[in-house]
Amino acid sequence: HLLQNREIDRGGVMQTSDLLLDVDGCFADFDEIEIDPEARARRLAKRVLARATRTRSRIHTRRASSEATLGSLLPSRIDVGDSWHVISGGDVDSLSYAAHVLNGEPFQRMVLSTWCMAIDDVATLRAWLDAGKLKRLDCYVGEIFPSQYQEAYAALCTAVRAHQGRVATFRNHSKVMLLANDSTQRYIVIESSANVNTNPRTEQTSVTADAELFRFYDDFFADIKSYSRNFDEWQRHGTTA
Repeated sequence: HLLQNREIDRGGVMQTSDLLLDVDGCFADFDEIEIDPEARARRLAKRVLARATRTRSRIHTRRASSEATLGSLLPSRIDVGDSWHVISGGDVDSLSYAAHVLNGEPFQRMVLSTWCMAIDDVATLRAWLDAGKLKRLDCYVGEIFPSQYQEAYAALCTAVRAHQGRVATFRNHSKVMLLANDSTQRYIVIESSANVNTNPRTEQTSVTADAELFRFYDDFFADIKSYSRNFDEWQRHGTTA
């Protein structure tokens, strides 16, 4: 979206500048608009590539130039106690980390916290639910999400409600994804600076296999009281009415 900003300089002359409003509702530089293909190619060539390291006994460094290489960046199965840390230059989107983990082993439920998400992200989550890759999804979103992303919010509520989950709205800016398989006692925590969307900016993400850390976040989000009252019948996983 392109907005026009008008201001009067010291000489009293009206000046006009253009600002680009990005998909997150934040102002971005006008030069981010791709007009010249050659300029775009040069910019992409300078983009900072993703790096990853494991904080345990050995350090592994990898580079990624796109989401497609995430499979070679991280192991398919994160060992218990390991935490892999990734910093990317906008070449790996947040939801890809969950996809990578789900492709490596089965999980039953997901807890997802984000400020906002796009309709395409909702479609991905719904596809995982419909295909049985997830049996339950609980989502925690920012208070602006229902009003500013109405289509995505409505679609998310529909998808989540069909699988006994909930969508809770509150003053939220945290970005966390939790994956659990209670049958195998496997628990993954994905912490990121990025919202659940594709954002061409530097973001950092960690992927940790730790049951205690999982419970830390799971307990916190389960106690959230939603501003929206459309999921009042929701019951936490493992409890009955």
